[in-house]
Formats: sequence, structure tokens, C-alpha cells
Amino acid sequence: MKRKDFIKQATLLAASSVFLKSHAFTRADAPLRVGLIGVNGMGWSNLNAILKQKGVQCTALCDVDERILDKRIKELAERKIEVKRFIDYKSLLQSDLVDAVIIGTPDHWHCLQMVDAVQAGKHVYVEKPIGNSIRECEIMQAAAAKSDKMVQVGQWQRSQQHFKDAIAYVHSGKLGKIRLVKAWAYQGWMKSIPVKADEAVPTGVHYDKWLGPAAKRPFNPNRFHFEFRWFWDYAGGLMTDWGVHMLDYALMGMKVSDPKSIMAAGGKFAYPDDAAQTPDTLTTVFEFEGFNIQWEHANGIDLGPYNKNHGVAFIGNNGTLVLNREGWEVIPEKGRMDAVTFQKSVDNGLDKHMLNFVEAIQRKDKKHLHAPIEAGAHIAIFSQMGNIAYRTGKKLFWDRDKRQFSDKEANKYLQANYHNGFKLPVV
Repeated sequence: MKRKDFIKQATLLAASSVFLKSHAFTRADAPLRVGLIGVNGMGWSNLNAILKQKGVQCTALCDVDERILDKRIKELAERKIEVKRFIDYKSLLQSDLVDAVIIGTPDHWHCLQMVDAVQAGKHVYVEKPIGNSIRECEIMQAAAAKSDKMVQVGQWQRSQQHFKDAIAYVHSGKLGKIRLVKAWAYQGWMKSIPVKADEAVPTGVHYDKWLGPAAKRPFNPNRFHFEFRWFWDYAGGLMTDWGVHMLDYALMGMKVSDPKSIMAAGGKFAYPDDAAQTPDTLTTVFEFEGFNIQWEHANGIDLGPYNKNHGVAFIGNNGTLVLNREGWEVIPEKGRMDAVTFQKSVDNGLDKHMLNFVEAIQRKDKKHLHAPIEAGAHIAIFSQMGNIAYRTGKKLFWDRDKRQFSDKEANKYLQANYHNGFKLPVV
């Protein structure tokens, strides 16, 4: 081979190698390489669900708690899965070992990490609720719209068949006029959080990286890992943690979006002196034209409406359809319609949701996603309206066009306050 031909061929091969490396996940026969940010709790469940899908590899783990991070790396190694270890999520996003990321961090991190991920050219599976404020949700929508990457939200019930069947029945009109929709979460296993003193940051925990944009506070175990859900700095309590699941189906069933008004009442009625900030008991009413949607939650007890600890009920003139993760049924008004016996769930919603995410990436089709960013943002915003009504103690009116309330005090809660040098993303 002549020297000039050798150089030409070598150059072409090198260029081809670079192209294949950077575009490997776009080929049908190449693995989808996944990195997990936030390896505890639901993030770990999400990773295990996506690893069940054909052609998926885990290549990276990231967490600010090295104790949990090393535990997960060891568990994967025992399954002969070798991954690269990261403390800083931005370093993971810069890695060419990752095509898609799962974000399983506390709520107050979701916006920054999701926006950074799509801007780094990664597909994203982000846990619900997608943001910790209404403005964060809007920013995340804008970032996803500017990207060709898939963004799936962890509303995994949208991939379960029995939920689809139940909503189709609601849409059939057989229930008659629906005047009230109830959604609820009565969580008996959520006990009181005893007050604990602040303490030294545990060895291996990068606490500043955990706080991120949240207010600077001494380390307290009550605010760390799972319990972050009960503090306004990081999350919105059961109203957003479970509300985004059940209220999502309330809105889908009624084919509505923005309420006319929102009002809420509740408090720390079960555990008035414990460490949590968010209400352990809450009733929220969303007003629509011709019907209301009502949210209820209660920590520490399980006997919710229809003797179910979670669910959504469409209450019509002819009968009531009751739906939850276990299945659905129709309870008739006497003489007005036939009952529908309990239709049990027969599939794994999380596994199917991850399959849907992988398929959308392979097809390069955002419309294939069962829970796109628009759906996740909409229900997160809706749930946050309930919290804002509770925190102001007022009946609030939402201006859909201006994307704000008519009340100035309520509008102070539209945007999360960022601290420690962090700023809301600009897209």
C-alpha cells in the first residue's frame, strides 16, 4: 500500500471509529449504556427495571453518599456488572460511557440535573415529581423541547394495562355524569419522625453536594435519604410524592388540565410535635366546571376511602369506578347499571415503563413515551398548587395564560429559592 493511501485509509478508519463511539446507541445492535444518579431507593429500583430490558448496560453510578455508592457497586460486581464510579454528576454527564441517565435524587435536584443531562446529549429518565416548584417544571419542559433526547418521567402507572382499561371505561360514559373525583393516599407505614439533634456529617457523605441549591443547614439525619420528603427545602410531602400518581389519573379520566380554583386545609394532626414540616393530614379541593377533584392524604393510617390505602374514585350518577395499583372495579348505584367485578392488575408497571423508555430511544420518537416531560410537568404543577393553597391558607385562582395566581403571596411560592451559588437553569 502506498503511503498516501495508507494515511487516507487510516484517517477514514479513525473518523469512523469516533463516529461509531459517539453514536453507538443510535444503532439497533448497540447497547444502551445507562448511568444512575442517586443510587438509593427508587433510583436503584429503576436501574434494576431497565437492566431487564434487552440491549441495556449499566456503565456508571453516581452518588454523594460513598457508603451507599460502594454498596451498590459491589452488588453490581457480584452480578458481573462493572461500572465507573462518580461523586459529581456533572463528571458522569461528561463521560462518553453513558447514553442515558436515570435521575433518582431528591426532588430539589431534579431540575438542575435533568437540564444538564439533555444539554449534555443524554436521554433522561427522571423520578417524579419532576421539580420542586412550578417554575422548575416549566424550565424542564423548555429544556426537553429544545433537545432531541427522550425524557421519560417516573409515572410508571401510565404503562400498566389495568390503568388504561379503567380510564377507557370512565371515558365510555357508562358511569353517567361524574360530579366528584376523589384521589387519596393513606399511608399507615409512614410513622412519626422523632426530633433528633444536628450531628457531624457522616464519613463518606459529601453533604454540600447533597444540599446543592437548598438552604445551608447543619446535617440532620431526619432530612437525609428517604425522609427528605417531609421538608419544604427538598420536597412537598405526600401531596407531591403520591399526589402526582393518583391525581394524574383523575385528570386523565376527566380530560382536564388547569383548575378554576384550589383550596386546602390540613396540618400535623397525627404527629404535631415530630420533626416533619409537611402536613401529615391534608384535604385539597380543585374546582372545575361542573365537578371537583378532591385529594386526601393521611400518614399513619391505612383505612382510606373504599377501604383502600390509595386510589382514585370517579363518582358518577350511575356508579363509581374505584382504581388503584392493585386493579379496578365499578360499584353501581342501585338499579342504574351493572357492577364490574374487581379487575386485577396482571403486569409490572415499572418494567413496562422502562421498556417503553428504551423503545422510544430506539425509535427516536418522543410521541412513543407513555410519560413524556409534558405529562410529568403538568401533574407536578397541579400537585404543587395544592401545597401552595395549604401554605397560604387561601382559596387560590390560577391564571392559565399568565402562568401565575391572582394572589401575590401565592406567587412567592412559584419559584424555588436557590442557594449556595446555584441558579435556576437558563434554556
